[in-house]
Amino acid sequence: MSANEALLTLEGWYTYHNFRTINWEKWKAASAEERQAALDELNGLIRTWEANEAENQGSTAFYSILGHKADLVFMFLRPTMQELEEIKTAFNKTRFAAFTDAPYSYVSVVELSNYVHNPGEDPKANPHVRDRLYPILPKWEHICFYPMNKKRDLQDNWYMLSMQERQEMMRSHGMIGRSYAGRVKQIIGGSVGFDDWEWGVTLFANDPLEFKHIVYEMRFDEVSARFGEFGNFLVGNVLNQETLAKKLEV
Repeated sequence: MSANEALLTLEGWYTYHNFRTINWEKWKAASAEERQAALDELNGLIRTWEANEAENQGSTAFYSILGHKADLVFMFLRPTMQELEEIKTAFNKTRFAAFTDAPYSYVSVVELSNYVHNPGEDPKANPHVRDRLYPILPKWEHICFYPMNKKRDLQDNWYMLSMQERQEMMRSHGMIGRSYAGRVKQIIGGSVGFDDWEWGVTLFANDPLEFKHIVYEMRFDEVSARFGEFGNFLVGNVLNQETLAKKLEV
């Protein structure tokens, strides 16, 4: 394998997952007018994000999160990191942000590995590849996010395998993913050098059991069984302006 063969990944839009917890005590203590003003300001930002998506200059989705790890997640895809920074700053300046805390975030870039494209072709000329690199996030009913690494442990060191060995295992791994087409939408974010893990995986589905099924099935595949290391899983339900307002009712 040449020195840079492993680096022949394809990159698309940059991604930012902004997880928030709501300070319910502070929110309930505010006046109805203060709460409405904060919500109106947030909705103004949401309309800006929707306009950006309509112009195909990125994509946004927002979901409630179950469990104690967070209450909300805003997921953004944008062409540049500067745009993600502008989004972060604009959100933090809102009155709504003052009622929240940020327990977790994740930064990555949409990635396709060199295991999936054919030598000699310009992969970005392929509409299917472009759709995967610059996706419009589905507003399906449920989201699941988790970070992951590939092991570097003694005989189970992913990075010491040959390109051919990795290709063969990833081909089998990919076949499992493709069997869930139409039921699970997967966005892979490469985060080496960007965040604490090597990848951030975001799954969308209309039936939350599909998350359990696909992750469990992949655990039996050699790529995950031997080489996968996983962080926390965060799962939740889709929101829009109406359901967000209902969630925040006092």
